[in-house]
Amino acid sequence: MSDASDLAKALQGAGIDTLAVRAGQVRSAEGEHSEALYLTSSYVFASAAEAAARFSGDEPGNVYSRYTNPTVRTLEQRIAAMEGTESAVATASGMAAILSTCMALLQAGDHIVCSRSVFGTTTVLFNKYLARFGVQTSFVDATDFEGWQAAMTAKTKLVFVETPSNPLCDVVDIERLADITHRAGALLVVDNCFCTPALQKPIDFGADLIVHSATKYIDGQGRCLGGLVAGANKYIDEVLGFIRSSGPTMSAFNAWVFLKGLETLRLRMDAHSTNALALAHWLQSQPQVSKVYYAGLPNHPGHALAAKQQRGFGGVLSFEVVGGREQAWQTIDATQILSLTANLGDAKTTIVHPATTTHGRLSAEQKVEAGITENLIRIAVGLEDIDDIQKDIAGGLSSLS
Repeated sequence: MSDASDLAKALQGAGIDTLAVRAGQVRSAEGEHSEALYLTSSYVFASAAEAAARFSGDEPGNVYSRYTNPTVRTLEQRIAAMEGTESAVATASGMAAILSTCMALLQAGDHIVCSRSVFGTTTVLFNKYLARFGVQTSFVDATDFEGWQAAMTAKTKLVFVETPSNPLCDVVDIERLADITHRAGALLVVDNCFCTPALQKPIDFGADLIVHSATKYIDGQGRCLGGLVAGANKYIDEVLGFIRSSGPTMSAFNAWVFLKGLETLRLRMDAHSTNALALAHWLQSQPQVSKVYYAGLPNHPGHALAAKQQRGFGGVLSFEVVGGREQAWQTIDATQILSLTANLGDAKTTIVHPATTTHGRLSAEQKVEAGITENLIRIAVGLEDIDDIQKDIAGGLSSLS
């Protein structure tokens, strides 16, 4: 392939696995097979006129690695190809992706409608920090479509949802929510972190923008921080403009790591999903467990919808133990193999107590509204042997007897 346009043409209609391995790569004169890692802060121009044209945007090309880097650009183009969007932009973290989207597309007086079932820090960002700049947020139950409709106002400019949600695995009908959002004249942003494009493509159901914490499954081994926003050029150009001016930039090294992660993304997501489903069924049979939250279970209220709009059910589940915080902590502390960490998407299974970690900054009222109980435990199921995962959790649960 001689250039990016030739490669893009060759990959038209290609499957997700092919795109995950090939999309976006442009080889240098060295002819490298793996994507090149460009560790440079700046670029040399052939003339003053070329420099001026690059800085003004009249001529394409690299300017400064805060907003133009070949390795990062390869990742952006690959994610856009996998998500089925016109373009994408990379950021320093998943939260930077959400912040950059809001700062680029909103202004004082605008209104956000957001699901209550989102990552705790997302709630804090909307409810506390964006509010300081005159952007107000209304929170609604994820699956209450009358609530979504009622929350819309003339000032609503952005609707934000995770599906499946963190940590209760609520599944939202993206197509139905997109219809409500667009009739209100707003943009629908879907956090696709739990599924990734390997399991779900929100753009196919009417989403306008997709955000990712690349730190999670896109990396897959817990090594680097990063975020991504994918969507139409007119929106991504605005987000890139904000990043150019404010600097929440993804490093070239991190982008290179994420590119390597994407090559095995679908294989890993299938394996995570298989293990999580087996663990969810097993947890349902344990007397110390009062409830399991996982959309792969037939009794989950979002099961049929998840089966329709996702390729698989993902690797994250939550469950409630009989008792309260003391019993939840006791279960977690008694495990020996699982990693007690708030990250997810790792090859290693992780376990955490959401009420005091990922959602610990929410008020008591907000936790109740979001369903974050003191006896809730979240597990991001890894790639270990499922029998060993179950044995380790069994040891934790047996400590409650």
